[in-house]
Amino acid sequence: MSLTSILSAEAIENAVKDCQAPETFCYKKFFQLCGLSSKTPQEVKDVFLILDEDNSGFIEESELKYFLQRFVPGARTLTEAETKNFISAADDDSDGKIGAEEFQTMVLS
Repeated sequence: MSLTSILSAEAIENAVKDCQAPETFCYKKFFQLCGLSSKTPQEVKDVFLILDEDNSGFIEESELKYFLQRFVPGARTLTEAETKNFISAADDDSDGKIGAEEFQTMVLS
């Protein structure tokens, strides 16, 4: 399964282009631009499984840093501040990582 089987390549490209400059990544805007926020809960879960590179059931800070590159190879890495903001926005149980349900809640809220 690939991200482009769930989201359009054009929408992904537009979302990544929108946050090319460091410190411009906004997860809500990104999820809207790439079309993820209008997908079904199952499709959001499928995207989570793709982003969870080590199959741990969580997206950790180390994986989140390369979040944009999972959508478009060659995209920039997220800054430390962007990564920490992303985690704190989704991490409801304060374990320092994003679980599947936390990700789903974040995307669909």
